[in-house]
Amino acid sequence: MNILMALSQLEVTGAEVYAATLTDRFVKKGHKVYIVSDTLTKKTLGEYHKLEFNKRNLPGRIRQVKFLVDFIRKHDIQVAHAHSRASAWSTAIACKITGIPLVTTIHGRQPVHASRKIFKGFGDYSYAVCDNIMNHLVEDLGVEEDRIEVLRNGIDITTYLETPLPKNDKKIISIIGRLSGPKGEVAYNLLKTSLDLDKFHVRIIGGKDIPEKFQEFKDRVEFLGYVSDVPAKVSESDLIIGAGRVAVEGILSGRPVIAIGEAKSIGLITRNNLAEALSSNFGDIGLQLEDGFHWNAIKTDTEEAFTMGEEELHEIRQRVKSEFDLKKIVRSLEISYQKQIVLKIKKDLPILMYHKVVKDESEGGVHGTHVTIKQFDDHMKILKSEGYEVITFKDLENNKFKSRFNKGKKQIMITFDDGYEDNYTNAFPILKKYGFSAVIYLVSHLNYNKWDVENIHNPEKEFFMMNRGQIKEMQEYGIEFGGHTKTHVKLSRVEPEVAREEILESTEVLEELLGEKMISFAYPYGDLNERVKKLAEEAGYKFAVATDSGSVCFSDDLFQIRRIGIFPNITNFGFKRKIKGNYNFIKVKREEKSKK
Repeated sequence: MNILMALSQLEVTGAEVYAATLTDRFVKKGHKVYIVSDTLTKKTLGEYHKLEFNKRNLPGRIRQVKFLVDFIRKHDIQVAHAHSRASAWSTAIACKITGIPLVTTIHGRQPVHASRKIFKGFGDYSYAVCDNIMNHLVEDLGVEEDRIEVLRNGIDITTYLETPLPKNDKKIISIIGRLSGPKGEVAYNLLKTSLDLDKFHVRIIGGKDIPEKFQEFKDRVEFLGYVSDVPAKVSESDLIIGAGRVAVEGILSGRPVIAIGEAKSIGLITRNNLAEALSSNFGDIGLQLEDGFHWNAIKTDTEEAFTMGEEELHEIRQRVKSEFDLKKIVRSLEISYQKQIVLKIKKDLPILMYHKVVKDESEGGVHGTHVTIKQFDDHMKILKSEGYEVITFKDLENNKFKSRFNKGKKQIMITFDDGYEDNYTNAFPILKKYGFSAVIYLVSHLNYNKWDVENIHNPEKEFFMMNRGQIKEMQEYGIEFGGHTKTHVKLSRVEPEVAREEILESTEVLEELLGEKMISFAYPYGDLNERVKKLAEEAGYKFAVATDSGSVCFSDDLFQIRRIGIFPNITNFGFKRKIKGNYNFIKVKREEKSKK
């Protein structure tokens, strides 16, 4: 994907660090990322372009929107992600003009006024970095609850190692954060009121220059300014004081942390108040200092910090590590970006589901899970004439499915369930005729459709399955095969151990036959639940397909991928409708309407 990160800032912020960290991860995953911002102090793998979002007068806004519209079109941007109010406002208009989705991360409380409620500027979907911000947006600004969720500012936890506490004769207390704005006021009050500057070695990390009001502390406090290796400075410290990302980094390094931010003082983080700290992003949720900061309480917290046991520090670290795991957060955002693109353009990769391909209707059987040779040939001819690239799941391995949005991509997938012999005798020659591949899901332990034949309510006639030689010949051509259980059972309706056996034993037999790992699985009858999905994942599959359940967005859940059934009553015109990529949107909307 081509991603635009939008920031507005004049000095380094937690939002910049977060956006730059995301950028590096996305670039390493094969995405193209551009950053537009007033400034950029942190080096990244993304391509930076200067844009003065902080010029908020009308001419400035117009210039910003024009720049962004041109930039989005020039670089084929597919999704934008804004990390500040000023950048989100202009980016939202540019995204609306260009028809691309906007995702926003809300790092702090927002001003509440009438115009803000009318034009929220939060884009198509929003992430709040803590619960208090999300509740504020929903309650005060009317953001719809289904368009916002909490997602922490992810941190590369491998950067912050849990190192032993230092043995400093004079305890080192590091206050990390800006010296301007509300954070500067917090730092000043800590130095003035709360900390014994003679007893402890107090360091200030952050701030370009030392403001005038801080000059009185120059002889008793070490002002380090910005440092390139914050983790090293954290590991040297006995205690970290800060909010937001600073507090998290301190905890991940195994250090006691006093969390105090722009709006709230949490105090020393313990196992008992961690949930409260997370809700307020460790006190960093407001734009103004609130009344009730108990500066003298910090003195007690400081003394208690040096008595904390390593067991409690480790427990706190494990809980924070789970919440802020960058790998998990990047994956969530990647899925979100793709979903928002799909919802915006209202189309996604069509995956067609066939069963049997018969000579004529007399061979079709009673269940109607077939098409004729003529129909199948017509379908393949349509795909060829309309320029579709027929792919398989192997083409989507290793996260390659994200490329389906690339300009000029017109992909489709053909799947067959069960592995009938006619897939070899009737469908295979047509696939070869047009140079197409397909994915065929094999029932491994039956040589005919026993599950349908023994259906007491509507018995089907016998249809034979492909033999080993036919399967191997198709595999050599490039047909991909996947698992479909041993005996075609409804997996959610049998005992867990039976379901496990159906999947695992089938997979083992088929992989031995194929001489390679299979990467996709099809649930018989499209019958599944969360337990069954987990079994497919445990069996080593990377994808699993349903029938007509699952999200309209392919990448939302790779173990419940929706397919489009192709049956004998379809006309060529109907087939053209089903392959356009928007069919599932129309179908789901129709289903929802019928339920009302």
